[in-house]
Amino acid sequence: MWIERQITRELQRIAAAFPAMVLTGPRQVGKTSLLERTFPDYTFVSMDSAENAEMAETRPRDFLLRYPPPVILDEIQYAPTFFRHIKTTIDARRGENGLFLLTGSQSFPLMEAVSDSLAGRAAVIQFLGLSSSEWSNATVISEKSDAEDFIWRGGFPELWATPDAPVSRDRWYQGYLATYLERDVRSLLNVTNLRDFERFIRACAARTAQTLNMSEIGRDVGISANAARQWISVLEASGQILLLEPYYRSLGKRLAKSPKLYFTDTGLAVFLMGYGSKESLWQSRDAGAVFENHVICQWLRKKHWASPAATLWYWRDRAGHEVDLLIEYDGKLTAVECKRSQKPSPRDITGIKKLIEFYGRDAFHHAFVACTTEERFDIADGITATSGFTTWDL
Repeated sequence: MWIERQITRELQRIAAAFPAMVLTGPRQVGKTSLLERTFPDYTFVSMDSAENAEMAETRPRDFLLRYPPPVILDEIQYAPTFFRHIKTTIDARRGENGLFLLTGSQSFPLMEAVSDSLAGRAAVIQFLGLSSSEWSNATVISEKSDAEDFIWRGGFPELWATPDAPVSRDRWYQGYLATYLERDVRSLLNVTNLRDFERFIRACAARTAQTLNMSEIGRDVGISANAARQWISVLEASGQILLLEPYYRSLGKRLAKSPKLYFTDTGLAVFLMGYGSKESLWQSRDAGAVFENHVICQWLRKKHWASPAATLWYWRDRAGHEVDLLIEYDGKLTAVECKRSQKPSPRDITGIKKLIEFYGRDAFHHAFVACTTEERFDIADGITATSGFTTWDL
């Protein structure tokens, strides 16, 4: 079953405006399927094939004769030296757009090659699993499930491909984790013991929505803080986590200096936490953190797919008052506090009030409490409670 992706028309506009487009993100989020479906007239070539990657690296002219543009090159990171030949082709065909559509699941080495060879020639889009809006619009699925099921199961499209006979969520993540460890971790970092790295990623999941302390997590796993820092970079490079930085203005007056850790897919985070059923998750002490993770990463999708000029932060002052999400857009701020509650209390907006007091009301578009309510209502002047399941217009 195909689930329509919100970014489809935007990809068509981008391909018409740039010679190359790069779609990067974790494995299994639907990059390849989306490009093949959106651009059916393009030739498709997988660089996951050793034969194709070898030809592109050692015989680039023969490769381009066999697969001339317009072409989709899947998992392009496996042919890193081919980027300069893409650049040469683009420069020789000035004025032509949509020549190369590239995908990759390892953003650091991919973006290094893009910045070296395709600067100013390629648009780059980070792509993730299903947004809650995409899932909701697939009524054949959403009518048989609910929001809590979506957050527990996660946004990988394959998990929702067969609504009548859903894929075993636990077995799917078990296979995904094993494949990810073997392919991405071994190629991005020389980890001698993959079991240690699996323990590390599970320790990260246990710290979902918490401030990241490299020394603490390294000590718990039995590695140095420097190794923990390297391993965090691998998770970030492969699109598995988001590090949300503290708001930078008035730097000397803030308490927080470290980022907060979130997984780009709640289903993977919950699996790594060890919850085998949605009932056990939503009755646990981790329920609030997982809900917050969901809200933050829905806004991450919104930023990359619709509002690339927006920046995302969190805020905390010296007294410990905190706002989970701060969106800076068009020169103003939108504050979002996440509460897994149908009716947030006045106490839940203490952080927002302190934030507005600190920067002044004129600095803000509006402030929201993202919660489980189905109907919007005002909690205080300029502060509105709204559903955190989906995003809204800024």
